[in-house]
Amino acid sequence: MTEITADLLLHAYSQGIFPMAESADSDEIFWVDPELRGIFPLEHFHVPNRLARKIRQQPFEIRIDTAFREVMKACAETIPDTERDNTWINDTILDRYCELFRMGYAHSVECWRDEKLVGGLYGVSIGGAFCGESMFHRETDASKVALVYLVARLKKAGYILLDTQFITDHLEKFGAVEIPRMEYKARLARALDLEPDFYSLPADAAPETILQLVTQIS
Repeated sequence: MTEITADLLLHAYSQGIFPMAESADSDEIFWVDPELRGIFPLEHFHVPNRLARKIRQQPFEIRIDTAFREVMKACAETIPDTERDNTWINDTILDRYCELFRMGYAHSVECWRDEKLVGGLYGVSIGGAFCGESMFHRETDASKVALVYLVARLKKAGYILLDTQFITDHLEKFGAVEIPRMEYKARLARALDLEPDFYSLPADAAPETILQLVTQIS
């Protein structure tokens, strides 16, 4: 089996391919290149009114890249007899993505309350594309809030592609759609020519700033 390195991961992402493991205990990693790819069209991302109201209440402190490994480990936690009864994040994936983080190619958006990590997400940033990997919540709506803050950050910075890999009913409510593999790779190629600054938006940006950047509230 080919050794998974950070450089190999970056090359794979630049080709529209990403890795998964069968489970946390599996040593095997396989590469995925879906025929239909889930994305969020950033210009059509929308926030339900109820969630917008919650964001205005500022229930969480938003932090960026302060607990990347902890976010990944939380995303890998399993919950028996639920949709999260298995994980594709094994130790190799955990270590390699943490290496990408140290190299500046991976990021986390985190929700904190009373100095406890209660939700968040992580993904890979390459050119003007952000490839969302996974999210979690320990408090209601924490992962959704993190997603809205991510989208605002990407729009502020000038990203043009937010990849969700696959879509779910949950993601569709925010505007996620499926596009054919070749269309995805064409969008990815355009995104790779860009050099946006992921940190162009302060972590403590005001809720109204976040919602104005997202623009679509329904």
